[in-house]
Amino acid sequence: MSFEDDRRGWDDGTADAMVGAVVLIGLTWRRPEGEEQTQLYGVIQTADAENGFEIILSGAHKGETYWLPPDLSSFQPAPRGEYRLRSTGEIVVDPDYISQWTIDPPTN
Repeated sequence: MSFEDDRRGWDDGTADAMVGAVVLIGLTWRRPEGEEQTQLYGVIQTADAENGFEIILSGAHKGETYWLPPDLSSFQPAPRGEYRLRSTGEIVVDPDYISQWTIDPPTN
């Protein structure tokens, strides 16, 4: 897997400092029948300019691995507080980062 286009602005020091941080992930899939939203959270296990961010998920998806592209600009510091996941009702307290993504269907 390679995300060459997403590596713009990659900084090894910044990415390495994110390892061990808790990230709340918001995913929106755009489909012809409408949008679907999912929220996940977990700990950043690895950060690599070639492969992206490996997240070990917690909560309802505990132990599963999820990958995000190597785009540092999509991680924002999370304001302190409690975040309730709409899809599961779980509460995440004081995550370190929020990362939101919109996934469009492939174009033919």
